[in-house]
Amino acid sequence: MDAKLKEVIRASSFQVVTGDFVYAKVKTRPVDKHFLVTEDESEITVVTKEEQLSELDLIERNKEIYTLVMLNVSVPFYAVGFLAAISSVIAEQGMNILIISTYSKDYILIKKESAEKAQWALHNLGLTPLYV
Repeated sequence: MDAKLKEVIRASSFQVVTGDFVYAKVKTRPVDKHFLVTEDESEITVVTKEEQLSELDLIERNKEIYTLVMLNVSVPFYAVGFLAAISSVIAEQGMNILIISTYSKDYILIKKESAEKAQWALHNLGLTPLYV
């Protein structure tokens, strides 16, 4: 890992978002209350808290329950290799993640039972944990 990327990682932090999350494919675009709704020409995908799942016009869902981790990148858009470093350190621990990127933040969904292990891996990589 190059020095610039290490510097970006050391200046970045992560925070666990409260709640248990699910990843679902739906028939119709929902309104409000959901963490993320994406739509392309073939499907509508929703990331939402488990207790809000019943509000969706569900086609199918991933059966796992996820913990959502917010990655606060110190220099978004200019951190070449940041997500590769995150996914690599998680993969080295035998875990899988789903990555969500927004304009100013990145998020990872990690299986709930692996959340503590993932947090340890992120902290060990050099990100600062933030607690609410």
